[in-house]
Amino acid sequence: MNQKRYFLEAPEVKAYMVKGERFVKWSEDSSKTTPVTMKIDSKGFYLYWMNQSKETTFLDVATIRDTRTGKYAKLPKQPKVRNVFNLDFPDSNHLAKTLTIVSGPDTVNLTYHNFFACKEKLAQNWASDILALAYNAARNNACRQVFLEKIYVRISLHTNKDGKIPVKNIYKMFPADKKRVESALASAHLPKGKYDTMKPDVFTEAAFKVFMNNLCPRPEILEIFTSYSTKPTMTKENFTKFLNEKQRDSRLNEELFPRLRQDQIKALIDKYEPCSSNTHRSLISPEGLLNFLMGPETSVVMLDRLAKWQDMTQPLPHYFIKSSHNTYLTAGQFSGVSSPEMYRQCLLAGCRCLELDCWKGKPPDEEPIITHGFTMTTEILFKDVIEAIAESAFKTSQYPVILSFENHVDTVKQQEKMANYCKTIFGEALLTEPLDKYPLKPGCQIPSPSELMGKILIKNKKSSTHSQSTTKKTPDPASTTTSTQETPAGSGEAPSRSAAFNVMPGSCLRVEPEGDARVKTSDEGTAGQEVTAFEAMSSLVNYIQPNKFISFDNARKKNKSYVISSFVETKGETMIAKNAVEFVEYNKRQMSRIYPKGTRVDSSNYSPQPFWNVGCQMVALNYQTMDFPMQLNMALFEFNGRTGYLLKHDVLRRSDKTFNPFCDRIDTVVASTLTIKAR
Repeated sequence: MNQKRYFLEAPEVKAYMVKGERFVKWSEDSSKTTPVTMKIDSKGFYLYWMNQSKETTFLDVATIRDTRTGKYAKLPKQPKVRNVFNLDFPDSNHLAKTLTIVSGPDTVNLTYHNFFACKEKLAQNWASDILALAYNAARNNACRQVFLEKIYVRISLHTNKDGKIPVKNIYKMFPADKKRVESALASAHLPKGKYDTMKPDVFTEAAFKVFMNNLCPRPEILEIFTSYSTKPTMTKENFTKFLNEKQRDSRLNEELFPRLRQDQIKALIDKYEPCSSNTHRSLISPEGLLNFLMGPETSVVMLDRLAKWQDMTQPLPHYFIKSSHNTYLTAGQFSGVSSPEMYRQCLLAGCRCLELDCWKGKPPDEEPIITHGFTMTTEILFKDVIEAIAESAFKTSQYPVILSFENHVDTVKQQEKMANYCKTIFGEALLTEPLDKYPLKPGCQIPSPSELMGKILIKNKKSSTHSQSTTKKTPDPASTTTSTQETPAGSGEAPSRSAAFNVMPGSCLRVEPEGDARVKTSDEGTAGQEVTAFEAMSSLVNYIQPNKFISFDNARKKNKSYVISSFVETKGETMIAKNAVEFVEYNKRQMSRIYPKGTRVDSSNYSPQPFWNVGCQMVALNYQTMDFPMQLNMALFEFNGRTGYLLKHDVLRRSDKTFNPFCDRIDTVVASTLTIKAR
């Protein structure tokens, strides 16, 4: 019995991109515009543009995080630049030509490269094809050989005005030991003088390989080779023995993971042996063995698991869901800057659950805002966030997005605004009614990721009755009572965000001791202070209904899979310590969300692993902080095609199995130990 194999698609670099197209580059801080020719190298490693003086700017495709066109691209504000592109003429159709490329090392430190295309539809084609290259799973999880190819391409592209490659660029690439570089260049019969240059046809891939083999010799590989062959080449039989004894994981089931067939081994020799006379005789040399060991077949992880391979037709509670906490923040929790851009970046990174902390806007516009309550973080408009989500929600994953609202907007009028923005901006993507096959009834499961593809779900408190009329004037919240399903996660009027502070010009900030200002130093923060859900927002909620957790026994009796409870990390840890098995059973039936404690003002993260061990679906982390917990989170969700959904192990899903996360072993899982040796 052979398992179905899944494969990562190689990046496709289209011919028109290699040939290049004309654009006009502009910058936000300049009134100048520059005509350029934009290209991508034939292997798709670098995007670059050249001006009329042949000055070239290179952008590593791996650093590209987004491409935007139309109304989502940046537009110039300087009058001179606007005149160049006829932006203020009604029939200019300028939005069809805009292109913004966003790059950066992380979700916060971003650079925007702005262009205008010379033809309509050109910008859209480049935007979609560049994004496909940037998020190609095979390229993002490439083997060592691909990275060596990338170095070769980089050196080859950096030519002088005469079209020659300066040797000094090679010395800059490998600055640690100049004498070794000089010796390796000589061994490859390449110029070695610091001020020498060479034609591209001299610096071939073959010459570069010789250079690298001399620069970075691998005596340990030769030692392995000689242990299987005393001759200059290794026979196919000995190579087979090496693959089965040295390379193969002896724990693997031979029916599920059969040993390599002779035709497969011959194919490996043909692929990696550089000498054709050896391949004809089914022999492999030390260089061929080294090429094989640097190839994708020897990846630390199984590459087919990085493709989308899991069953996506099971109920939502059966999946881990990539989740973000306080998504709007770019830095700390107390005084950080809020930005709609963070929603885009989290979605592009495959995040499928975002958090929106909503607060009442001030007169005269009374536009709802998003910010971190009772802190000095900046405010952003709710509408801007919804537009950012609409544009980026399904660029890198088509699976459903869950918007976790922490709603402190205590007026009917502004909640109606919020609901209207969701409906008009999200359009058909917003799931406003439950699917016919999955009614909101006890004992009924909720839909699968596949059945909700392309849909946005709202997690917000939901009223069981809609006693508030949306046409009447906003009632006094103090005199308004609304019954809610089960026990709500928090109720009552939210205090004004500014009520916690008393700030005078030129004075120091002081926190008023009364009211809810104390919540900012508690573990739960403002999460338990949400207000009543009025009819407009309540009507948008269906499969993700938040309720306050009472007990595992209560949840089991009610048996409502569409009910979700949120737990601060400290509460979750206590529940794991005391009721781990019950927590696992709870997460088989319905969903839970974990979030960082409020005292993590530096936006640090807790370890997500204990919560995954009990099957918690939404383990929300601070995406602006790339600490070890976030690295672990990003690595886990790299699997299954970066869809943002991972099917949980069957012991965390099946009702006929009981799992204790503190047990020593799982019957169906063989533990792995990875040993890494750094030389």
